[in-house]
Amino acid sequence: MSVTKAIKDTYILAVDDIPDNLLLVQLALEQEGHHVVLAHNGETAIRQIKQAPPSLILLDVMMPGMDGYEVTRRIREDKNIPFIPILLVTAREESSLVEGLDAGADEFVRKPFQIDELQARVRSMLRLKETIDQRENFVSCLTHDLRTPIVAANRMLDLIKQKAFGEVTAEQVEAIVNIISSNQNLLEMLNKLLETHHYELGQKILSFIPVNLEQLITDVVTELNPLTAEKDLELEANLSKVAAINGDRLELRRVLTNIIGNAIKFTDQGKVTVSLTQNQSQVLIQIKDTGIGISPQEQQTVFQRYHQGNHRRAGKGLGLYLCQQIIYAHQGKLTVNSEVGKGSTFTVFLPKLI
Repeated sequence: MSVTKAIKDTYILAVDDIPDNLLLVQLALEQEGHHVVLAHNGETAIRQIKQAPPSLILLDVMMPGMDGYEVTRRIREDKNIPFIPILLVTAREESSLVEGLDAGADEFVRKPFQIDELQARVRSMLRLKETIDQRENFVSCLTHDLRTPIVAANRMLDLIKQKAFGEVTAEQVEAIVNIISSNQNLLEMLNKLLETHHYELGQKILSFIPVNLEQLITDVVTELNPLTAEKDLELEANLSKVAAINGDRLELRRVLTNIIGNAIKFTDQGKVTVSLTQNQSQVLIQIKDTGIGISPQEQQTVFQRYHQGNHRRAGKGLGLYLCQQIIYAHQGKLTVNSEVGKGSTFTVFLPKLI
């Protein structure tokens, strides 16, 4: 089947610059009932994958122009492409295995291959894909099933607090408020878990538009000002006029709210400063605090998933990991520089809109 034809069903994408090789693969897989689409080079394959992701990619290593390793790397680096098993087809020696696996391939088959071996490896890779998809469905269903009763419980608790079912004492109101707050924290954790899961699978869809960072930062700072007022801290914004960037405004707002909120949480005296500057190719957002700081050891792992700091105010280890995933999806970078007892500086680097 031509690669230019619209694909709606599940299919396997076979990529090779030699037509006879493609025909052999196609015949072998169609014997097993698979729907096979053919591509004759890496560029065409990547366009097809972005248009309609396949269930599996059979990719020849030795192709002119963009070889199989480069195609694999580009697929794995593109956060908007969901996980797809990649089966590399090669006639090269053992050393090619290392390069292929490092690039992100999942399995190899060597030329000349036996038809039954190829079919078996394809079945194995499709089982891997099914397992990943089932995990995705499980996490999505689990978070949905947990969120629904929590939201319903909070609504009922709010009605009780408002005395919809009769009088309640001041002690009961305090207990209800604490329960609602705990439920809200649980909802926030579930939302972060689901968002993180979508980013990891490359299934998070971002809406990129020109974003005025000066206005966005101003909005977030205004929203968080009451938190600093409660702690008698100063929240300062030093915002230079910078070039617009291309990004998802809601996701960038999530990053700023999380990092600035953390700075406020871990600062007991002094101030939190948010600055906006630019260099030749990037826009820089710095969030600097005078808080407790982060040890050199923790700085090495602070962006890892489920990393929890040693401080009693540390969260569940999803917030900064999710922030990093969002910034990576914007082709940017997130760094930290800190000294225990003297505060921390988180810096977001975003490419300018060209």
